[in-house]
Amino acid sequence: MKLATLNNNTRDGRLLVVSKDLTKAVEAKAANTMQGALDDWATIAPQLKAEYDELNAGNAAAFDFDETACTSPLPRAPQWLDGSAYVNHVELVRKARNAEMPPSFWEDPLMYQGGSDTFLRPHQNIHFETTDWGIDMEAETAIILDDVPMGVKKEKALDYVRLIMLVNDVSLRGLIPQELGKGFGFVQSKPSSAFSPVAITPDELGDNWNDGKVTLPICVDLNNAPFGRADAGIDMTFNFGQLIQHAVKSRPISAGTIIGSGTISNKGADGGPGKPISEGGLGYSCLAEERMVETILHGSPSTAFMQFGDNVKIYMNDAEGNSIFGMIDQDVEQYNPPA
Repeated sequence: MKLATLNNNTRDGRLLVVSKDLTKAVEAKAANTMQGALDDWATIAPQLKAEYDELNAGNAAAFDFDETACTSPLPRAPQWLDGSAYVNHVELVRKARNAEMPPSFWEDPLMYQGGSDTFLRPHQNIHFETTDWGIDMEAETAIILDDVPMGVKKEKALDYVRLIMLVNDVSLRGLIPQELGKGFGFVQSKPSSAFSPVAITPDELGDNWNDGKVTLPICVDLNNAPFGRADAGIDMTFNFGQLIQHAVKSRPISAGTIIGSGTISNKGADGGPGKPISEGGLGYSCLAEERMVETILHGSPSTAFMQFGDNVKIYMNDAEGNSIFGMIDQDVEQYNPPA
């Protein structure tokens, strides 16, 4: 089934059941909010599925679905953990600064804990005081979990996946080096993320949910031009089962926790770092990666980070070209802090 959250000016919004083709919606009867549904998923999910089936059969009470009126499916969450499952991305980062890749990077996932209290709406613009901070998008897939006990292993971990989304993990590249140099994690350099308007149950993907991976290209358009078409199912070193296992090694996590895949990144057909779409490659899911490739090939980057007025769109289509999750569509604007 497909679910969304209507922005009704409350902190958690109003849960919607959305038709398979994303054209119609109804307010859910089984639960008022996404978190409410997740808190009692075993009871609520079958009721939501019945509402979904009724909607797709032509429920007369349905209204036109407007994804621009939605918050992220979870406007706030108990926890937001973002992995780095595409080690090609990490390898390029390190290669660009002539740093060796420790063997452990291929054996144990990287993961950070981001802010989960103020997610951006999928059509909400990105605001920062200055472009000097190095504004970047990062296109990823993400999962929403049920309660997961501590110590669950990867073979069973996927049983706890309830919903799948896309995410723009907004990053401030200019703030990262100094922040990580202090020896702790991201805070200032990882501002609020935005998630796709629609979250779906894994069965909606059919064979494109395989071995804990979404096996479709993620589409990134920068200023209305194709920028990235990397396949989310290729070069994913750690699947979502492995990311869940990593997260619950020493603690349980509660229903509504979100885990991200990390920036989706594919090697080039020749095994190299990949090429821009304009040169016949699959492009990139973030600007930092294109800048890394430019540094490796030419000694320095020529691509700028996002500027005020730039626009990014992130979406994913099925094999017939139909939108699966709706679209993340954000402009970059200047922010004026309170006096």
